[in-house]
Amino acid sequence: METLPELLDAVARDRFPPADGTLTVLPQPCHRDAGVLAFTAHTVVLTDEDPAWVRATLAAVECDPLAAPMHPRFLTALMDRTGRTAETVDALWAAAPLPGPPDLPLREIADTGHPRVVRARRRRDAVRVWTADGGVLVVGRGVGGRVEVALEVDGGGAGLGRRLALAARQLTDEPVWAQVSPGNARSARAFLAAGYRPVGAELLLSARGGSTGCSGSCS
Repeated sequence: METLPELLDAVARDRFPPADGTLTVLPQPCHRDAGVLAFTAHTVVLTDEDPAWVRATLAAVECDPLAAPMHPRFLTALMDRTGRTAETVDALWAAAPLPGPPDLPLREIADTGHPRVVRARRRRDAVRVWTADGGVLVVGRGVGGRVEVALEVDGGGAGLGRRLALAARQLTDEPVWAQVSPGNARSARAFLAAGYRPVGAELLLSARGGSTGCSGSCS
C-alpha cells in the first residue's frame, strides 16, 4: 500500500490512483490531518477510525457509490464518530516546481496578522510569507507534508494573482498544491494561467479545540 506522501507525489506528477470506483483508507499522518480526498473514481479517506466502519458507513449511504465519500450523510457520520468539524470542500490543483528566482519583487516577512496567514498557520507547518505590491503569498507544509500555496490579491493590477501563483512554483523544488473553493473562479483562473492543473477535491476535518502540527519544513 502506498503511503500518503507517495500517493500525493504520484498525483502531482499525473499518476493517479486507479479509476475503478475503489476506496483507500489511510491512517492520519498526524492528529491534525483527517478528511476525504476525491480523485476520478477513487477516494482516499484519512482517518484513524476502523476501516471496516468507514466501508460499512459508506455502503449505507443511498447515493451513487462514487459520490458517497463526499455525501453529507457520510461526512456527518464521520464527524460524529471523530468529534471533528468539517471545513469546506475545495478543488485541488497541483503544479511542478520551476527554476527561480521569481521575477516578481517579493519581500519575505517574519510575522503578520493577515487573515490568509492566520488561516494558513492553523493548517500548515513551516509557514513562510511574502508580500508584493498589492498581494500576499503564503507557502507551507500541509496534508501529508505536501507544499501548499495560498495567495490573496488586494490590488497591484491585472495578473498579480497569476504572478504570485507562479512565484510559488519558483520558491521550492517540490510539487506545489493549491486548495481553491469551487466558486472562486478568479482564483481558479489565476492558478490555471500559472500552470497548475486540477487533480481532485478535498474536505478536511478539524479537531475541536485546535490541531497540533505535523513535522516538516519548506525549502
